[in-house]
Amino acid sequence: MRAINYRPDKTWRLALAFLPFALLLLTYVIASDIRLTENPNDKLLPSFAKMGEAIDAYALKPDPRTGGYLLWDDTSASLSRLIIGLTISTAFALVLGIVIGLLPVMGATLGPVVSVLSMVPPLALLPILFIVMGLGEASKITLIVVGTSLKLIRDIALRVGDIPREQLIKAQTLGASTPQIALRVVLPQILPRLIDSVRLEIGPAWLFLIAAEAIAADSGLGYRIFLVRRYLSMDVILPYVVWITLLAFVMDFALKLLQGKAFPWFAEARTA
Repeated sequence: MRAINYRPDKTWRLALAFLPFALLLLTYVIASDIRLTENPNDKLLPSFAKMGEAIDAYALKPDPRTGGYLLWDDTSASLSRLIIGLTISTAFALVLGIVIGLLPVMGATLGPVVSVLSMVPPLALLPILFIVMGLGEASKITLIVVGTSLKLIRDIALRVGDIPREQLIKAQTLGASTPQIALRVVLPQILPRLIDSVRLEIGPAWLFLIAAEAIAADSGLGYRIFLVRRYLSMDVILPYVVWITLLAFVMDFALKLLQGKAFPWFAEARTA
């Protein structure tokens, strides 16, 4: 049997999925043990026990200064910014992407400017946003919107263009107007693909959020990481990084689940 035709069963897929994680953990444990044996005060690769103490202090005990639980307060602040930013970005992308992809005049008018602006590095705009909008929440949320919406708009416009022309012609012969074609032919086919696009933008959205919080914030996961880095507190930084990764994974999984439940025909067509 050729390798391209071999498909592992469910048990094998599960084992193969866990294998890289197990190797990473094993590598970390060995490297940490070697460094701590040479220098018990080493901070670069702390032991799991040390990280457990940090998690206990940040997640399970109230902070003596603020009275809050730092990990949960930081998570709440970051998730609020991220979800608001991604929601605004998705709404913009859905409307403008369909308009640009469906209407040739709007595609000729807005397509080039969206393509050019999407090439601007969003992080280069961060100082401008802070100067114009101040150091509050608006500048951080705007950075997420700017950083993700333009790519989403281009992606949605391209996917609208991929819809078979025959479907649009058939709808017109049945008397459908342009808004009716947009709502009843294009939108149902674009929504599951929009979820795919948003899933791909979760990682960049976290990147923009962490960058903004690192520069100007008094709460948030990015703020905490860059605050404790002054003390080389890897026992705090590493759990925070793992926690951010877990949150991103859960968001991605939730969107995948939503796509499967809301658009089962799309999942079936993909696996066919």
